[in-house]
Amino acid sequence: MPTPLMKSESMDQAPVAVDYEKCREERIKSNMVRMQQLGILNLSRDVNSSFKTPNSSANSKRRVLLPTDGSKKEVDLLTPSLPSRRSSRLQKVAPVNYTEAHGKKSNDDLTESGVALIEEGRREELYTEEHEKLLGSCEAPWTLFVDGYGKDNKRIYDPVKGKTCHQCRQKTMGYRTSCCKCQIVQGQFCGDCLYMRYGENVLEAIKNPDWMCPVCRGICNCSLCRLKKGWNPTGALYKKVVKLGYKSVAHYLIETRRKPANLDQAPSSEIQGAMSDNREAAKENEPKPEILSDESLIVVSTNESSAINDGETMGKRCRQVKRKKVEEHTGNLSPSPGPIATRLRRRLYGI
Repeated sequence: MPTPLMKSESMDQAPVAVDYEKCREERIKSNMVRMQQLGILNLSRDVNSSFKTPNSSANSKRRVLLPTDGSKKEVDLLTPSLPSRRSSRLQKVAPVNYTEAHGKKSNDDLTESGVALIEEGRREELYTEEHEKLLGSCEAPWTLFVDGYGKDNKRIYDPVKGKTCHQCRQKTMGYRTSCCKCQIVQGQFCGDCLYMRYGENVLEAIKNPDWMCPVCRGICNCSLCRLKKGWNPTGALYKKVVKLGYKSVAHYLIETRRKPANLDQAPSSEIQGAMSDNREAAKENEPKPEILSDESLIVVSTNESSAINDGETMGKRCRQVKRKKVEEHTGNLSPSPGPIATRLRRRLYGI
């Protein structure tokens, strides 16, 4: 039960709250009348209604109504009408297009002459007739993407039972070659890589006891071997090479990048004759030395001997003058009074 004191306090606070609410309502009404007279109330209603978006589907664009110069215009917020701001330096530069072009390449990046585009490395790639003799062949064709593949047409990767291929560097199941020379992992090639990159059948290579791997033959075109030689990797070239009529990637590289025969041969007889003529003409244009007679030789020899004698006498006189100056300053001391005195004399008078 509330005490009488609490009842009296609540009775005193009730009229104060009622008076405050009445004053607040009167102020709200007076403010609304003043806003309506100034036109602020109608403007605020228009602004609030302009930002209300109509009910639209999820796929339709979001559009709003914005007041411009007293008229209402439909504007798309997703695509603003104003152009994007760019610096004066970039105004004349075409904007960058980041969209990916999904289209087929024209003839797999082949040039007009039918040669595939391979970037040149730091060294020039040239082959000779000896490399062409090292190319292999096969009697029976090889079926691609069957050996080492499962029923789902995917390669079977096995880190325990699988063997690594030197070309694709994948440890999968299937046939592998064995080199008779190196007899290491670099001589292991899978059937698909051996056929596509070198035009050989893995079954025939396994049966041949004298089979040598492409690394030992010096015609390996894997990425590691090419980088060691200063050449860039070829990438996937088999489909491009087959369209051009070549048997494998190795056949294409060796046949299209042959070393010119002129570099191995000696210069022709015409070039040698022209070089000899140029040498004779240069010899004729050279200034010939003057032939001196016996009398002139005698005069020259006497002049040279007199000049040598004059030089020797001048040297002796200079040494005598320096010695006299040293004797005057030192009081006719012995020529070798000690190591310190001789050093000082040499520094002072350059003896």
